[in-house]
Amino acid sequence: MHADILDEAAEREQQLIEIALANRPKPVMTFTGICHWCNEPIDKGHFCSDECRTDHERMVWAERQRSVA
Repeated sequence: MHADILDEAAEREQQLIEIALANRPKPVMTFTGICHWCNEPIDKGHFCSDECRTDHERMVWAERQRSVA
């Protein structure tokens, strides 16, 4: 089909990238107007403070560790 094996390899690589992007997990968080950790009202983002973001990240990390063991 292809005149050059490099062209074929590039096309296959592009197909793999498109498949990977189509099958990636969808983002879980959406903007709701409240902090995802403490439920305080916010104007932008997902968390009202760095502390809430850090606490949420630690909780997500701990949940992932529990599922691995």
